[in-house]
Amino acid sequence: MALDQNTPLNSLGFRKSPTETRVVVAMSGGVDSSVVAAMLAEEGYDVIGVTLQLYDHGAALAKKGACCAGIDIHDARRVAETMGFPHYVLDYETVFKDAVIDEFADSYLGGATPVPCIRCNERVKFKDLLETAKDLEADCMATGHYIQRMVGENGPELHSAADSNRDQSYFLFSTTAEQLDYLRFPLGHLPSKDATRALAAKYDLSVADKPDSQDICFVPDGDYASVIRKLRPEAAAPGEIVDVDGKVLAQHDGVINYTIGQRRGLGIGGLEDPLYVVKLDADTKQVVVGPKSMLATRIVPLKEINWLGDEPITSREEWVVGVRVRSTRPPTEAIIRPISENEATVELVAAEQGISPGQACVFYDRDSSRIFGGGWIHKG
Repeated sequence: MALDQNTPLNSLGFRKSPTETRVVVAMSGGVDSSVVAAMLAEEGYDVIGVTLQLYDHGAALAKKGACCAGIDIHDARRVAETMGFPHYVLDYETVFKDAVIDEFADSYLGGATPVPCIRCNERVKFKDLLETAKDLEADCMATGHYIQRMVGENGPELHSAADSNRDQSYFLFSTTAEQLDYLRFPLGHLPSKDATRALAAKYDLSVADKPDSQDICFVPDGDYASVIRKLRPEAAAPGEIVDVDGKVLAQHDGVINYTIGQRRGLGIGGLEDPLYVVKLDADTKQVVVGPKSMLATRIVPLKEINWLGDEPITSREEWVVGVRVRSTRPPTEAIIRPISENEATVELVAAEQGISPGQACVFYDRDSSRIFGGGWIHKG
């Protein structure tokens, strides 16, 4: 049936009524995705809620605040019952382990500082779950992420959230143009998390006062070392703490207990100047320490670039943009020099400290809220 061009766009951008528009909502069991599902259901959309079981939630039941634990699946189901739409739980444990957890462990052991939440969005939620939504004949998939999708002259664009304190663009830079065409982010325009909780209270949702998840869902209490010790027991092998000249300063009980930029807990007191972890070498089991100045970086090599600009990244020799090299800092001015469509070197105008392979470098338009994608930092 041909679309009537006189029919106004609904809130999800389709020229048909909400009742004729099917939307799959990715529900984590938290307040954000629950509000999205409730809001769309109230507007009359044909909502289907889907929650992913990503790992053994029997073990996770003991951990409150995990994004995908058994209690969260229960909470998502209660929201669906309250608002009267179907809800399904999909077992993605194997996919999640292969695509996210194993790489997390191997990257960490390789001296990198992985960001598994990005890989989860990229490889599980916006890939496998998105395909499931299409199999369910949904017109689009909605999530509770704080980011904005705007339609520009050349199609959908990715923009930072209205609330800079909640903005999740760093974790969503690898969203492709094709995925962006299908995805919707109904919370991105809200002024604050308080506004989201007010909506949860309005819909009388049981999760209205549920605390935000602070940790990576499969890393209890932020203790990376204990998780990796279970996955890769060899990582707890003792070794040496050495300076940049190779002089042995102390012994350690496993490289997994250290991170780039760490100063405290090295067990090498009594020195004139403080030393910081500047390199982790899993092969030699060495933790390399040096002065703070060695942590400063201006040249950042990138791979696996996802470019969301209107022109190809290789159409220019240089791009002047804002970049984020960690989620907790605002964008800083930089120059992108493309090597190929998926590789580039980024030169930071002002050096940043503690940049580590495995982190993301996200590109921002300096004159607007638009995101131009980003890439993964590697050793070069």
